[in-house]
Amino acid sequence: MKSMKWILAAAIAGALLYAPKVLPQQASNKPATTETQDTNIRAYVELLRSDVKTKKTAILAEIMQLTDDQADKFWPIYREYDHELQALNDQKLAGIMEYAKAYNSDSMTDEKADELANLALDLENKRNDLKKKTYEKVREQLGGIVAARFLQVENQMLMVVDLQIASSLPIVGQ
Repeated sequence: MKSMKWILAAAIAGALLYAPKVLPQQASNKPATTETQDTNIRAYVELLRSDVKTKKTAILAEIMQLTDDQADKFWPIYREYDHELQALNDQKLAGIMEYAKAYNSDSMTDEKADELANLALDLENKRNDLKKKTYEKVREQLGGIVAARFLQVENQMLMVVDLQIASSLPIVGQ
């Protein structure tokens, strides 16, 4: 039951993080996103991120079940990880916005699609490198079981967010 509660909380957190649909589900002849729309989307995402961060921390705290001593070691490592992850998420959002502009203006070319695909792959590799680095730090400070638990919980939350993003993006060329 506890895991079901967590899965539901993670799904809500993921949905909140990327709730604004940047792209339509079907092709549109509308002009590219305006500067005002970009500003509004960014403001909305920032507002949601602040709420999601609080919920994510509460979810982690409940599932990690850390002692006070473990928490004193874990949370500084996690805050550093979260800060670096946020920078990668900002780059991902910029890539999605770039995709939206190309998709909405019907200017998607093979070169642009390749550029955006390589950006997505690069960011995925950087995120995995960050998780590995953080796993190692947690393992050094708290042991393998706690580090594996962190990695498992973080992977589950990231998968929910990734699924939310992927399901909101139209397929290239359609």
